[in-house]
Amino acid sequence: MNDRMRESRETKMVASSCCEPEFERAFDTIEPDELTSPLVFSSPHSGRIYPAHFLASSPLDTATLRRSEDAYVDDLFAAASSIGAPLLRARFPRAYLDLNREPYELDPKLFDGALPAFANTRSLRVAAGLGTIPRVVADAREIYESRLTLDEGLRRIDSLYKPYHSALRELMERAASRFGLAVLIDCHSMPSTGARDPLLAARGDKRRMDFVIGDRYGASASTGLVDVIEDRLRARGYHVMRNRPYAGGFITEHYGKPAAGWHALQIEVSRGLYMDESTLQKNERFDTVARDLGDVLAAVARREDLGEILGGERRAAAE
Repeated sequence: MNDRMRESRETKMVASSCCEPEFERAFDTIEPDELTSPLVFSSPHSGRIYPAHFLASSPLDTATLRRSEDAYVDDLFAAASSIGAPLLRARFPRAYLDLNREPYELDPKLFDGALPAFANTRSLRVAAGLGTIPRVVADAREIYESRLTLDEGLRRIDSLYKPYHSALRELMERAASRFGLAVLIDCHSMPSTGARDPLLAARGDKRRMDFVIGDRYGASASTGLVDVIEDRLRARGYHVMRNRPYAGGFITEHYGKPAAGWHALQIEVSRGLYMDESTLQKNERFDTVARDLGDVLAAVARREDLGEILGGERRAAAE
């Protein structure tokens, strides 16, 4: 392996000026040996480093805080590098800062004092306690014993949120520059208890969903791309739904601009498929699910007609 290939294979570690010493590295960018695909993978909720100061400020134990975490999703999609695509993964947990929100979806019930006029304090996510700095974990339990200062919240946004999104945008711009298009795969997991389509459940269909693919109802990605992924997962025996109940969040909406050659879709994987949700340990099916995901996405990445599917023209990577 030559020096250039060795350097590209290494994980890029991005330093952070955050006040928490555990976040000296805010996130990792895992690069392939050779960039051969316009796909870009993002795992914004799989961070599992919980700072000592954060834990001390919460009445909740670590296991409860981790209920909001997309545990091991970065490992599930680790095949990204083998198909010639980068994987960006957060190191900090979703309970500390949520990257799948607008930068300033701030909760008035969480902060001490008035919030700035530019803050979005009225979104449905803020109302549920799930803003950029979450107030509650997934089961609506309060994370903090006392309110945070606005300065603390802004520090987290400046040192963690903004650098992550800057890195993600750079990866998308690089893909678009080299291939003429960019495809963001936003990687998430969902609790198996909520992995049901409410419309089907109302008709008595009690099957749990294994995967939900969100494309903002066709607004963030080519329908043909979603068709290919959906069909290949179903061919492997998985129950797949589209947009219900997860159509995609801020990341999918913000980066998905099909008319400009930027496509973004969200893949939600049922946690019960690959882990024990009570112990937060990988189960015996983990390797199979990861392999299936890798095979499906590799087939998409290598399609010679990918540009046609996406409504554009795919170029070979520049030498």
